[in-house]
Amino acid sequence: MSQTASAGMSPAEFAQARIRMVEAQLRRRGISDPLVLKAMGEVPREAFVPPGFEEFSYEDSALPIEQGQTISQPFMVALMLQAAALGRHDRVLEVGAGSGYAAAVAGHIAGQVFTIERHRALAEAARARLRALGLTNIALRHGDGTKGWPEAAPFDAILVAAAGLTIPQALKDQLAIGGRLIIPTGSEGEQLLKRITRSGEEEFQQETLAAVRFVPLVEDADSLTTVLRATAEPLPALHEPSFAQAFDRFGDRRVVLLGEASHGTSEFYRARAAITAHLIREHGFDIVAVEADWPDAAAVNSDIAHAAGARRDAAFQRFPTWMWRNVEFEGFVEELRRHNQDLPADRRVGFYGLDLYNMRGSIAAVLAYLDKTDPGAAKLARERYGCLMPWQRDPAVYGRVALSDSYRACEEEVLAQCRDLFHRQTADGPAWFDAAQNARLVASAERYYRVMYYGGAESWNLRDTHMFETLTQILEQRGAQSKAVVWAHNSHIGDARHTEMGALRGELNIGQLAREHFGDDAALIGFGTDHGTVMAATEWDGEAQVKTVRPALPQSWEAALHDSGLQRSLLDMSGRTDPALAAARLERFIGVIYRPESERLSHYADAALARQFDAYVWFDRTEAVTPLESDARAGMPDTYPFGM
Repeated sequence: MSQTASAGMSPAEFAQARIRMVEAQLRRRGISDPLVLKAMGEVPREAFVPPGFEEFSYEDSALPIEQGQTISQPFMVALMLQAAALGRHDRVLEVGAGSGYAAAVAGHIAGQVFTIERHRALAEAARARLRALGLTNIALRHGDGTKGWPEAAPFDAILVAAAGLTIPQALKDQLAIGGRLIIPTGSEGEQLLKRITRSGEEEFQQETLAAVRFVPLVEDADSLTTVLRATAEPLPALHEPSFAQAFDRFGDRRVVLLGEASHGTSEFYRARAAITAHLIREHGFDIVAVEADWPDAAAVNSDIAHAAGARRDAAFQRFPTWMWRNVEFEGFVEELRRHNQDLPADRRVGFYGLDLYNMRGSIAAVLAYLDKTDPGAAKLARERYGCLMPWQRDPAVYGRVALSDSYRACEEEVLAQCRDLFHRQTADGPAWFDAAQNARLVASAERYYRVMYYGGAESWNLRDTHMFETLTQILEQRGAQSKAVVWAHNSHIGDARHTEMGALRGELNIGQLAREHFGDDAALIGFGTDHGTVMAATEWDGEAQVKTVRPALPQSWEAALHDSGLQRSLLDMSGRTDPALAAARLERFIGVIYRPESERLSHYADAALARQFDAYVWFDRTEAVTPLESDARAGMPDTYPFGM
């Protein structure tokens, strides 16, 4: 938490936070208009955020408000106002009042501000805030901002706080000669902030100012539902053979990645099981690789291969146990076991974990392998792993102590152990490969828990890079004809470059790496829902609960799909160029943690669906998974610290 984010701030502390915002977020990033800087330093942003968010008012980010909307990042407000070059006597139109904050800042600069908000509840709340601050030069109405405010035109400046695929002609018509229209425009998932200057009755000059991300204009939201109804294919019930047959179109791919919008939804598990089983039977897929740790998945792999002494019940004992210890997944494992029963070893389907959290299990697996094959090497491995031994049960603690110089040598030791195992390949290929992958996991996990405490994108990128590299090594080990189905969360499966995580936070993921490596030989398939129930916890190591999934927020992909009226559908976006499908909108992400009370901030991010995925599977209403056991056992969560 930053220095501005402390509870119970006084007016004087808020004033100091505004000064710091102006200096750190605005002036240092190129905002130089003295009128803009002065106004931003005077308007109390804390008065425009919902109760409970005041302490975050001066963070360098957008904040959620009612109706699924946001109050824009301070820098973006300043950038647009500076681009508008407002004067003391200007008449300004703002499209998208939201909380009223940007209008208040503009009102401190210009002579008269007219602002329009299409959500009635937002309009009423913004009007009350502006009135409370005594801003009498601002007029606000509820309505469609794309039509402008004709009776108040012409305007010296028009500011639009939502992205349009095209620039509404009505707004251009209402510009005065010399007037400036500042508007974000979106095409195929990319949005650019533009300045349109009217130089004559029919003459306009256009400039591009910056790459941005805004919610869509209402006219685009309305057209999206029409596109979805025309594009989405209704799907039969999950138990019908024709459900899985709808995915035959992806049967020729080398890798099919199947996502999920939560880690606790029954329909997602059952749908992926049906699709995967069909791809195995009809299209020769022989690898199932999942967002789970290698040693836990290895226990399942031994069981479905009918290995002597295999015990899959020993796997996935740590929080969140319901993610893999559920009735839906258990049924899929039994199906894999039956499929493999009469097949020779080289034709059996393999089940593998891609993730890196079970450091303790992987260390034990490496030592067990070396104890059998080379006791001398096992002794050396125990010495090398000695620096990790105290932290095996809680490796996050290792991450903290590793920040000191005394633990930095541990990295060299675990990397040396990993290199040694990869250089000693024996005739016992499967056993060696298992040990080598466990050694890789330990090395990756050691680095992951070290960099986690520095923040930023590095730890996420390390984790997803590890998962993708594990996938490619499995494919290589299984041979050139092998084909893989991957199960992971949408945040890992959808191409990160076309989401907020990649565009704004510099994060990559498995989906992006798969497209870069396999090209058209990879299919990225997301899953989503509008409402129902989900198995999730409220906090780390918390109790598993069946939680109600709220209906999706307005302006989200989920809300648009719900409005399409289809209960179950497949949206195949391969090769489609519909602008409405390629624009950025809110998308919901629920991990093992679900907090409905802070849903907009905790679980939504912008994404351009048609570029993020090749296809999207929709279930309007969904239900929680059924755990195999009622208790969620304590320990480091498989998905710590992200929940995805």
